[in-house]
This record gives sequence, C-alpha cells and structure tokens, in this order.
Amino acid sequence: MRDYDEITSFLGEWGPFQKSVFILLSLSTVPNGYAGLAMVFISDTPPHHCTVAPSNGTPVVVDLNRSLPVESVNGELRYSRCSRYKVPGGPGAGIGNNTEGCIDGWEFSTERYTSTIVTEWNLVCEEGWKVPFSLSVFFMGVLMGSFMSGQISDRYGRKVILFITMALQTVFSLIQIASTSWEMFCILFFIVGIGQISNYVAAFVLGTELLGKSARIAFSTVGVCVFYGLGYAILPLCAYFIRSWKALLFALALPGFLYIPLWWLIPESPRWLLAQGRIKEAEAIIRSAAKKNSVTPPEVIFKAEDSIRLMRQNDTEVNQHSYTYFDLVKTTDMRNITILNILIWFVITISYFGLSLNTPNMNGDPYINCFASAAMEIVAYVAAWLLLRVAPRRTIISSTLLSGGTLLLLIQLVPSNLGILASVLAMVGKFGITAAFSVIYVSAVELFPTVVRSMGVGICSMASKIGSMISPFFAYMGAYNQVLPYILMGILTVSAGLLSLLLPETRGTDLPEDLTQVQKIVCCCSRRDPTSGLVLKDSYKINHKRASAQINSLQSTSC
Repeated sequence: MRDYDEITSFLGEWGPFQKSVFILLSLSTVPNGYAGLAMVFISDTPPHHCTVAPSNGTPVVVDLNRSLPVESVNGELRYSRCSRYKVPGGPGAGIGNNTEGCIDGWEFSTERYTSTIVTEWNLVCEEGWKVPFSLSVFFMGVLMGSFMSGQISDRYGRKVILFITMALQTVFSLIQIASTSWEMFCILFFIVGIGQISNYVAAFVLGTELLGKSARIAFSTVGVCVFYGLGYAILPLCAYFIRSWKALLFALALPGFLYIPLWWLIPESPRWLLAQGRIKEAEAIIRSAAKKNSVTPPEVIFKAEDSIRLMRQNDTEVNQHSYTYFDLVKTTDMRNITILNILIWFVITISYFGLSLNTPNMNGDPYINCFASAAMEIVAYVAAWLLLRVAPRRTIISSTLLSGGTLLLLIQLVPSNLGILASVLAMVGKFGITAAFSVIYVSAVELFPTVVRSMGVGICSMASKIGSMISPFFAYMGAYNQVLPYILMGILTVSAGLLSLLLPETRGTDLPEDLTQVQKIVCCCSRRDPTSGLVLKDSYKINHKRASAQINSLQSTSC
C-alpha cells in the first residue's frame, strides 16, 4: 500500500502551495492571541472609592480626608476603596469613627479608562472575585472546546469547523458588547472560549495534514505560535487608543470578518477527504496544488485502495478499545511519565497566564508592559524552535523553568524605587516559561507510546486547562500584594524545573510504540546509545520524522 506522503511527494516540500497554506492558517490564529487576554484591559480595575456625596443629590463640598479611611497597600497609603465613615465630614470625623460599606456606590477614576466591565457592574470589594472568575469561565469554555473540537472536525471536516468556529468567536464577541449583566457577559465569554480553542485545533490539524513532513514541526512551533504572539502584541496597541471596553471588544472582534475570503484560499484536507471516500475532491485539491507549484501530477493520483486503506486505518484507531486512560497509570514507568507531565503542564500554564494577566499590576505603563510581554513571547517561540534542533529536550525544559522561576523569586528583593528592574525580571522569567511550554509539548509527544499517545497528550492538555482556570486568581492577588504572585509562581516554576530533571531524554531515541518501551525516569545525563554516537544521530533523524507523522493526530494548545 502506498503512503499518503509518498503519493503526494511530487508536490515537493516547500512550494508556493505549502507557503500559502502555512501563512494563511497561521494568520487564522491571530485573533486567538487577544480573545482571552483582552480581559487584561477590559476587566482592569481603575482606582476608586466610595461615593461620599449624599444620595439625594444635594450639592456639597466633600473633604475626602474627613470622609474616607486611609489604608496601606503595597507600602503606600491610599483612601479605602471599600469603606467610608458613617458620618462623612461630620464633627470629629477621624480614625476612631465607625465605618460602613459603599452603600451609595463607587466613584471610579477615568484617567486611564472611560469604562471597563468593573465600572459597568461595580465588580469591586465583595464582588471583586467576579473579575478573575470571568476569565476562568472563558477557560472553562476552552476546556470544553478542547474535548469537542477533535471529534467534530473528524466528522464534518477540518475546513468547515475552522470557519464555523472563527465565526462563532467573532459573532459572540460582538454580542458580548450588548451584555446587560455580568452573568450574560460570562455565558457569552464561555462560548467565545469554545470557539477560540476549536478554531486553533482545526487550524493546527489542517496545517499538519496539508504540509509535508519537513514543514510540520515548524508550523506547529513557529507558525501558529508566533502568529498567536502577534495577535497578543496587537492587543495593547488597540487598547491604548480605545479606552472603552465595549469599543475595544468591537474593534477586536471586527477583523474576524476579514477571514471570510480565506474560505476560497484554504483547501480542505485531502487526507480527511480520502478517509471519507471522497477521492475526486481530494484529487482536485492536489492537482490545484501541483498547478501552483508548477509541477506535473501523474494521470491518476489516488486509487480506490488508497481511500479504503485510510478508512480502515481510521476505523482501527477508533476501535482501539484495548487501550484506555487507565493504561496511562497501569505500569510504574508509564505512571511516572504521566504524573510528571501532568504536574509540569499544570504549573507552566499557571505561570504563563498568571504573568500575562498580571501586566496591569506591574510597575510602569500597562500598555508597554503588555506589548513587551507579547514581544518576549514571540522571541521565546523562535528560540525554542531553534533550540529544539540542537539541544536535548530535558535540558531546554529544566534550564528555562529553573532560570525563569529563579528570576520571579528575585523580584521580591528588588527595591521599590527600581520598579523597571522588577518588570524586566518578570518579562525574562516569562521568556523561560514560554520557551519551556513550547518544548514540553514536543517532549510529551516523544515520551508517550503510540498506543496511548493521543490520550497522554490529551490528559496533559486537560491539566493545562485546569491550570489556566486558576491563573486569573494569581493576577488578582497582585492588586493587593504586588510581589506575592511572583513568589507563588516562582516557587511553582522552580519546582516544575526540578521535576523536569526526572524526565527521560527523548532526543536521539525512537518513538515508543507500546507500554513496554516507555523509558524510566532518570535524574542524570541524557540517555546515549552504548555502542555508537553515530547510531544515536541516525536514530534522531528517524525519531524526528516519525514525530512529525504523529503530530497531525494530536490536539494541543501549547501556545
């Protein structure tokens, strides 16, 4: 039987067709970079204090010094944001007077924002927990979407689901603008989260099935991730000029309509069409690709037996009932690998999103901080891709996590008058965490054996989604104690770096096929072939190709 890559080898590896697919599908992930992280500005809490003027609207001159208690936050004195004296401005008003809550509402500063969801629905004080929970709801949608997207795209096609989910994300982001309550906003945000991850997975799978072996790793690590970072970088630029949360959400959702013409430029996956028995459609796409690449296709590209083989292969994969999630913890070696990866993915996601969402609490301008965070992320993706070509996986993961976590812990030692240094340490720390996140995915693909690989990476992805749901509360703590989030994330990241030292090295080894080939955890140098370094090098080439072949069957949100 002929292999699909062998059948389509006449197209070449990197022609105009492959380049256009690479760029267009990478472009489709740009909105993912700001869909959830827009909450950095949309839900930011401006300075505020209790309304102290009488509720009947009688004009009076208010003395805040006599009307509001003073509290210390992060070493600075400020007016209380959640209480006022019971008799504002009354005789003898002072520290010893009784206080009460903000029964007449709050007054919010408009120096930076004209409105946010916080000012829209008074999400402060006792209601403050709703701010991080709003983003947790988004990540709950991401978690649900990650379960649904793979099965739906397998049934209805990669291209159809890609555009449906892009439309879902765009339309419901626009509907969010009309939210009349915080509850309505969260429900719509949950649906946006489903569309966000489903869009990414569909683009990821479609790209890996359309591109050749040599371009798949680059697409999955540099293509979609770098364009995700570009979307993240666009966010602070838009937010700087648009200070209303509704206007900002509208501006970020509107570009989704620009992707409509891509329907006629991005083809369906010929692999999926063959698996559905639609040979003529698959052949038409390949002939169109050959025309773009200026090559002459054979008279008959696909035969009936090629389609039958793919359909049988899919049925075999679906009906592999002999392996379940229980097999991920069945043997000692497999259990160790599974638990280690779950813990590391969980911690990395907390630190990654915790740092991304904490930019408003950093010293300096929040717009510059957010842009620097995005720029550092793009550099980290490119650096990870380059390092993967020359360095061991375990070395990259452990060194980036340990260095990133250590830098986060050092922030507490920075004097208050050197706030810029603290921000720099946070950005460099995020560089290490982002780079590790890129590499841990490749490492997991190579550690889990073929028979449970999809399940293994899937459960790690689920652990990362749970971590992302928790991460907004780390940023929320930063509003009350500036260094506490860095201490917690630093401890977690260093712990993950130490745990990663136990991971077996996968560079230069064949992909394991079954549970008996799973490597044991180690804490010394990388495993080497006992006979010859040349054999190890050749083995790495085989592993690299086979890993590329496996990547199209996996669902990942590594960026």
